[in-house]
Amino acid sequence: MTGRRGDLGRTARTLAAFVAAAVSAGLLAAGLWTPAVAALGGLSNAGSDAFLDLPSTFTMAQLAQGSRILAADGSVIATPQDQDRVVVDLSRVAPVMRTAQVAIEDSRFYDHGAIDLQGLTRAVVEDLRTGQASEGASTLTQQFVKLSLQEQALRQGQDAAARAAVAKTIPRKLIDLRYAVALERSWTKDQILQGYLNLAYYGDGAYGVEAAARHYFGVHASALTLTEAATLAGLVQSPSTTDPVHHPGAAQARRNVVLTRMKALDELTPAQYAAAVRHPLSRDLDVTRPPATCGASQDPYFCSFVIAWLEQQPALGPTEQARRDLLFQGGLTIRTTLDPSVQRTVDASLRAVAPEHNALGVAAAAFVTEPGTGAVLGLGQDTTYGSRTGSTELDYAVDRRYGGSGGFQFGSTAKAFALVTAMKQGLGTRASVNAPAADNHHPATFSAKQFPQPCGVGSPWSVYNDEPWKGGSMSLKQATAQSTNTAFVALASRIGVCAIHSTMTAFGIHGGDGQPLGTYPPQVVLGAQAVSPQTMAEAYAGLADHGTVCDVHPVSSVVQGGRTLWAPPPACRQVADPDAVDQATQYLEYNMTHGSGILNQLPGRPTAGKTGTSDGNAQSWFVGYTPQLATAVWVGNPVHPTRHMFNVSMAGKSCASMTGACYAAPIWRRIMDGVLSGEPVEPMP
Repeated sequence: MTGRRGDLGRTARTLAAFVAAAVSAGLLAAGLWTPAVAALGGLSNAGSDAFLDLPSTFTMAQLAQGSRILAADGSVIATPQDQDRVVVDLSRVAPVMRTAQVAIEDSRFYDHGAIDLQGLTRAVVEDLRTGQASEGASTLTQQFVKLSLQEQALRQGQDAAARAAVAKTIPRKLIDLRYAVALERSWTKDQILQGYLNLAYYGDGAYGVEAAARHYFGVHASALTLTEAATLAGLVQSPSTTDPVHHPGAAQARRNVVLTRMKALDELTPAQYAAAVRHPLSRDLDVTRPPATCGASQDPYFCSFVIAWLEQQPALGPTEQARRDLLFQGGLTIRTTLDPSVQRTVDASLRAVAPEHNALGVAAAAFVTEPGTGAVLGLGQDTTYGSRTGSTELDYAVDRRYGGSGGFQFGSTAKAFALVTAMKQGLGTRASVNAPAADNHHPATFSAKQFPQPCGVGSPWSVYNDEPWKGGSMSLKQATAQSTNTAFVALASRIGVCAIHSTMTAFGIHGGDGQPLGTYPPQVVLGAQAVSPQTMAEAYAGLADHGTVCDVHPVSSVVQGGRTLWAPPPACRQVADPDAVDQATQYLEYNMTHGSGILNQLPGRPTAGKTGTSDGNAQSWFVGYTPQLATAVWVGNPVHPTRHMFNVSMAGKSCASMTGACYAAPIWRRIMDGVLSGEPVEPMP
């Protein structure tokens, strides 16, 4: 045998002799001699090839580490994770931490190879003295191998393999040693120590030295003091029984063991040692827990939305499970578009007008986006996030695929797209329509012939008006301001329900459950289908940007290890003639100055918007915009979506019925006014 295999052969024979002696000594003394021990002893003479034939290629899989979801200003929203770990270079670990870990785990780490013959000799002598098989003599490299094998097995869902990786058996010991020998030939000592410090479990959910330093002491690993470092170094041996949060006495005692060992190795002076052991552990502790789940986040509904949105993005993996694994294990830094000041304004506005657990039993939600980019600036609702009674994890502001409830009937907010269609067909801003008479007790009846298929009704259609109309010609601006249903149904008969439907789908309107917008005239003309505030904010943002619709997106970049994995650009498309859209905006501006928005104009700032109400006033809306901002607000009953809401009172305000102007519009005004405060006034088209 010559060269490397010869060296390994000599190592194998030496190793086998010591291991066999140590183990057999203990087993003989206990009367537990077996043929397996005899076979192991034979390895020292003729079986070194068996050791050499054990697996020798050691590949370290990427460590699972939590990701960080950040707001646009860099503040942390949440840290989704399967394990709380942040991988760092050895240069970012305080030297005293490196010294303490090596001192307590393997003080001769930088002096020996994969096998510490001195340590192994001491273990053999101790076995012979006590008559028990030693668990000592493992080098730090061997421990790193053992932990790595366990981690890889757990990542692959191989629980049995993970248990085998830490089993106290002779075959496991030999495999660890074989891998350790191979590892020491390809990795430097510093690389092994870095891997160990990032891999080790430090108790109370903290994996790796950086996460542990942040969790227990509120500092980075680079800033650890002597006593903090000694505390962490001592945890690795038995993290579940010595962590400082649950076992402070045991943690301090173990810390002092580490300090004693450092003193014995002349790493500390007597004065340093004396001062350190007197230092109370409680003085170091500053326990923090990252918002690992959305429930712990200050922005739980946005957190839930962005995670669900990321899991739907093919750029992050071929399957939803692969994307989730990347998100929870890949150590990503996800920069979102969330503006914390906008979010605070949304939350405060919702709760000011529609307090949680109000007497009406209604909830409120809002979605704020930026025209021209689709960036989500804020979203929220007036409920507590959670699964307990009185709280909900359903996000009323978004589509079901992103954790939403499936949406709510959007009522007369649909009329904006009948206006766009009418303008596209050349009716202009001075158009009028012949509207049949109706009020909220006496409907007008439209025949099935007026609405041919495939966008028709199968029988006569009875249409009511919230405000009485005696019948006859009325300007389309007046019809918009009064939200006269019979006028818009007559308009739809004139310009075509299918044409309006085509406009609405082009602007991205679809069911909150993910289904396409239906072609039944009440769905198209009067919003009798459940949609989400997310969808309506996106569509009205398209009106604000002259017919350019941008898919809403909550993420600006995804970075891993300093490398940008994905930076999604705005996904925008021109879906309608700009002139037609701008003419429709004039109608919606008129509604703000003469119609249902008149009490909720923004001082000194032109705006456009439309109210919406479902049958029986169970659901109410206001959706509106300026050139810089589009916001959709819903107020309604999520539990009983058809419950009639008349003579309502909430937060000191009473209304004869829960129209969009009653509660939704004031929330919209608060949000828009707060967000746009200090921003330049931009003219509408």
